[in-house]
Amino acid sequence: MDKNQTTIKAQDFNIDEFNALIIDSIQDIKGKSIVKLDLRHLEEAPADFFIICQGDSTTQVKSIADNVYGRLKREMGELPINFEGTQVSEWVLVDYFITVVHVFHPEKREFYQLEDLWSDAIVTEYEEEY
Repeated sequence: MDKNQTTIKAQDFNIDEFNALIIDSIQDIKGKSIVKLDLRHLEEAPADFFIICQGDSTTQVKSIADNVYGRLKREMGELPINFEGTQVSEWVLVDYFITVVHVFHPEKREFYQLEDLWSDAIVTEYEEEY
């Protein structure tokens, strides 16, 4: 990809569409308790957004993360800078730098409590679509 293509891609990037596609990708696989944390106003935040959800089993956790990865690659041409945790699939992290997706098994989500850790974030909760 040459410099002009990179510039055009950055100009066309819409974070709201990007995050909406992530949410839709999670809902495709029946992800539960979906929350978006807007961290942009927090100086110490490692990203602009966290999107957090959970699956009922390690299989579902991995499937959700794989669907996020696959759809963003196919539909927006975006690849994460980091994709880890799929071997155990109790907490899978899909890091797109601006937005970090955390897909948890329920026990791990309860243990780490990211929503409480980042309680100053602007929170958006999403209905489960079944």
